[in-house]
Amino acid sequence: MNGTQSTPPAPRTLVLGATGFLGRWLVLELLTRGEPVAAAVRGGNDTELRHWLRAHGADEAALATVTADLTRPGLGLSATDDDRLGAIRDVHNLAARYRFGLTRAQAHPANVDGALNALQWCATRPHLRRLVHLSGYRVGSDPEPRYPLTPRATDELYGRLGGYEASKQLGDAAVRVTAPGLGVPLTTVNPSSVIGHSQTGEAGQYLGLAELVRQLHRGRLPLLPGTRSTFLPVVTVDHLARFLAAVPAHDDAPVQVHTVLDPDTPLLPELIALLADHLGVRPPRALIPVGFVRRLPRALTGADPETLTFLSEDRYDTASADRLATAAGLVRPPLAPALRHWATRLVADGFGGPRPSGD
Repeated sequence: MNGTQSTPPAPRTLVLGATGFLGRWLVLELLTRGEPVAAAVRGGNDTELRHWLRAHGADEAALATVTADLTRPGLGLSATDDDRLGAIRDVHNLAARYRFGLTRAQAHPANVDGALNALQWCATRPHLRRLVHLSGYRVGSDPEPRYPLTPRATDELYGRLGGYEASKQLGDAAVRVTAPGLGVPLTTVNPSSVIGHSQTGEAGQYLGLAELVRQLHRGRLPLLPGTRSTFLPVVTVDHLARFLAAVPAHDDAPVQVHTVLDPDTPLLPELIALLADHLGVRPPRALIPVGFVRRLPRALTGADPETLTFLSEDRYDTASADRLATAAGLVRPPLAPALRHWATRLVADGFGGPRPSGD
């Protein structure tokens, strides 16, 4: 050691939401590929992210961090940080408020205004190749999105869907409508329910399907909402991270939309039965219609009404995502083992709750 440190390369990729569940896996994937990355963090504290990356074998030499706030114009970047990002060519916006039961006031600034702030900042980058906007499950299927909506239509959407889902739909429409006028090449990626790493099961996110697994494991799922044909597809977090990392090099349309899921996902009753068998617990005794569950008091069902909109018999067009995956040489990991690894890890992690003393 000569006591000097080499100057890290100028970042070419900015990840917004880098400290979140998906963001850290994407940063890890990009660094593994040798890509100079800037991770946007709120408050400037990157200690936890760097610790996690080191624990997963990442070389931090090509990682820079900047302090950002998606809810502010210009991403709230200082002039110094904005200059540091002058060579950015790819931007991944994975930042969002993800929680069921959010109010409109909680969800809209990050998921709608923030999406537009990221898009408008991208328009100022002279070397921009593409903005990749992580949208939401069951979002982005409208071939002709509308934005802005009238105040009445916006109120109706929030009233019908709730804060999280409505804001994700509006954010998706906002960037798809606005990007062409700003000259920003855009890809929106709509993933299905994201489960843990295909090999280790490592999760870090405990909403949605993970909550069903929690209820199953604790004997609190005697009846399963849905029908025999309910399809709740999943995708492993490592496959999704590889897909996101590959998007900028393979998409060239002004606006591109991808739905990413594993078509081998069993129908929901079979999926829950597989997990019940693995966990050594009883599967639900019967199915119960979603509409009936929705009419029951939440105190009785324990289900947030927003989660019920994800229980559907719909199927999804993944043709564009499949083409990109093939072109990028991506192969989905075997799903059944991945589901078992994930369920094991959820239990070991206490489903995100406080760890027992001694652990």
